[in-house]
Amino acid sequence: MRIAQIAPLWEQVPPGTYGGTELIVSLLTEELVQRGHEVTLFASGDSKTLAKLESVHPTALRTDESIREYAIYDMLNMNQVYKQAHRFDIIHSHVGCVAMSYADLVNTPTVHTLHGIFTLDNEKMFAHIRDQPFVSISNSQRETKLGLNYVSTIYNGIDPATYPFYPHPDEPPYLAFLGRISPEKGTHLAIAIAKQTGWHLKIAGKIDPVDVDYFNQQIKPHIDGQQIEFLGEANHQQKSVLMGGAVATLFPITWQEPFGLVMIESMVTGTPVIAMNLGAAPEVIVSGQTGFLCETVADCIAALSQVRTLDRGTCRQHVLNHFTTERMTDEYELVYQRILTESQPQASPKVVPLKSSDRSHLTVNSNIGLLY
Repeated sequence: MRIAQIAPLWEQVPPGTYGGTELIVSLLTEELVQRGHEVTLFASGDSKTLAKLESVHPTALRTDESIREYAIYDMLNMNQVYKQAHRFDIIHSHVGCVAMSYADLVNTPTVHTLHGIFTLDNEKMFAHIRDQPFVSISNSQRETKLGLNYVSTIYNGIDPATYPFYPHPDEPPYLAFLGRISPEKGTHLAIAIAKQTGWHLKIAGKIDPVDVDYFNQQIKPHIDGQQIEFLGEANHQQKSVLMGGAVATLFPITWQEPFGLVMIESMVTGTPVIAMNLGAAPEVIVSGQTGFLCETVADCIAALSQVRTLDRGTCRQHVLNHFTTERMTDEYELVYQRILTESQPQASPKVVPLKSSDRSHLTVNSNIGLLY
C-alpha cells in the first residue's frame, strides 16, 4: 500500500524526550516500511525515519522560539499532504481536527486516529465530518453521542526489545512518576502519596508553558532533592532506567486519559502501576496483577502495601500479549484494507433489455408508476 502518515509538528518523530503521539507514529511508520509498504511521513524536518520524509519546517515547532503563529505550519502541512493525495492509497492522520476539513475534498480516504479528548469546541468539527473513518485508542475514549464512524479501537503499542526487564527494583526503594507536570497528570497527588507514606519519589517530565504556574506553586516547593526529586525531561533510556528500578510507577491522573503510554512503558520493564481508575486505565491495567486501580489517594496508599506481592514478569508479559508494535500494526493494516475495500465504487448491475415478448406479464402500479 501507498500510505501517508501525518504527524503533529510540535515534536520530532520519534520524540527526543516527551511525546506519546509522536512515538506511536514513529513505531507504526517504521514497522509499515519494514513490511514493504510505501510510506511517506509528513512531520518536522528533524524527524528520523525509514520512510520518505516531507516537512514544511526544518525542526519541531516546540524547539523554534522564533515562531509566533503555529497554526500557519499546520495549514502548510495539510496543503502539502492533500495536494498530492492522489499519490496515496490511504492517508492516516494523527493530528486531530486539523486534517478533517481537508479529507472530504479528495478521493483518497483518510483515517483519523484520535489521540486526544473531545471538547465543546472540537465537537463542532466532529459533528460535521462524523462519517469519516475514526480509530479510537481506547474504548473509554469514545463519545457515542457524536455518532462518529468508529472503524476500530486499536491500543497503542511499543517495542518491548527497547525496554530492559528489571526482575527486582533498585535499593534503596523509590516510586516513579513520569509525564507532563500538570494537574491532569496528577503530579501533586503523586507528591501527596509520597509525603503521607515517607516513600522516596523520583519525578521526570516536561513542563509546558501553560503549566509553569502549577509547577512553581504546587510542585516546586516540595522538591527537596532528597525525598522528592525532580529530574527534568527524560529520554527513552532514562525513562526505562527510572521506571524499571522503581517499586511502582504512580499514575494518579485527574482526567479521562485516552490511553496513558507510561502505563505500558512501566509494566514492560516489570514495574507495576498504581493508577486512578479513570479513562483507559481499566483497559490497560489488570488490577491485582499488573498494578492497582484506585479511587482516592487513600486507595493508592493502601495499594503501596501490596505492590511488592505482584509478579514483575507478569507485568511484562501483559504488555507482550496486548501492547506491542507488531500487534498495533497488524490491526492498522486490517483497518486500511477494510477502508480501501469499502471505498471502492460498486459495479452497477448489468441491465438486460427485455424483448417485447417478455413484457406481457408486467403490470403497472398506478399509484407509483413502476413496472413490477
